[in-house]
Amino acid sequence: MRVLLTGRMDNDAANQAIADGTMPKLLQSLVEQIKPEAAYFTTTNGQRTCFFVFDMQDSSQMPAIGERLFASGMSVAIRPVMNLEDLQKGLAAIDR
Repeated sequence: MRVLLTGRMDNDAANQAIADGTMPKLLQSLVEQIKPEAAYFTTTNGQRTCFFVFDMQDSSQMPAIGERLFASGMSVAIRPVMNLEDLQKGLAAIDR
């Protein structure tokens, strides 16, 4: 299932992770683990935020993905998402 992972990092934790060099390592290991089809980085409400779209095979993957991010000071949300093709397929399946 295609999912969107949103990670928002507390500013103090992010500043420390950048200063001690753990931020690039954290992001690189996450990318290697989830192999996202898309990755975006921005700010949300004044905090560093990342968005990753990837294929989650099973919900049991959530702890392995999320715990490392929680430990780094991120708030994490993982939710199912669709692209336009998925939406069109879903709409076509609706009985009218």
